[in-house]
Amino acid sequence: MTVLLYTVIPVLAVILGSIWASLRRPSAGFVSAMQHLAAGVVFAAAATEILPQVMHQASPAATLIGGSLGVGTMLALKAIEARFKGPVALLAAIGLDILIDGLVLGLAFVAGAKAGLLLTIALTLEVLFLGLTLTAELGETLKSRLKVVATVSTLAILLPIGALIATPVATFPPVIVSGFLSFGLMALLYLVTEELLAEAHEKPDTPLISAMFFVGFLILLLLEEVMG
Repeated sequence: MTVLLYTVIPVLAVILGSIWASLRRPSAGFVSAMQHLAAGVVFAAAATEILPQVMHQASPAATLIGGSLGVGTMLALKAIEARFKGPVALLAAIGLDILIDGLVLGLAFVAGAKAGLLLTIALTLEVLFLGLTLTAELGETLKSRLKVVATVSTLAILLPIGALIATPVATFPPVIVSGFLSFGLMALLYLVTEELLAEAHEKPDTPLISAMFFVGFLILLLLEEVMG
């Protein structure tokens, strides 16, 4: 139940991001800066909370299998996005993205309450820009702002569904949990390197914008230290 309450935060972020983009599209520079910030926060959450949990179990087999499945899943998702075009394909790809984000968030809560809270902060920033991006794309084919926001909001429900899918993992043996966490770790690293930063570098870039990655990383490190 705790994880479902926390998923409300990123779900609201998706909806607010969609409303914002439907009313006034943010500048490319601002979006790039915030994507760098989100990438730093997500990377820090993966490094400080998920990676230590995987290493603590010291199970090379679980790490290899879970990590390989994580990489394979994300690469398959990328292949699907590249192969199919149009609004339906876009909705399917973003929907899968959000579902996997929810799954990873649920796995973070399996690792511990603090890990779940920090990853909630990280993924809230990430899905906020998913909402912005999807709204901008749909706005080119759907003329009704209300329909666009309603469509994006409906997809956001996939996030708590993904979190619920991960909930039973807590009852599994520690070595199995470690494999699932390795899956989540690879998914987060893919999110940072192949989505957030890759998209951010397609937009105007300055030293200040690039520095936002490290600002995000430091912010989450400080939060982690303050929370103990």
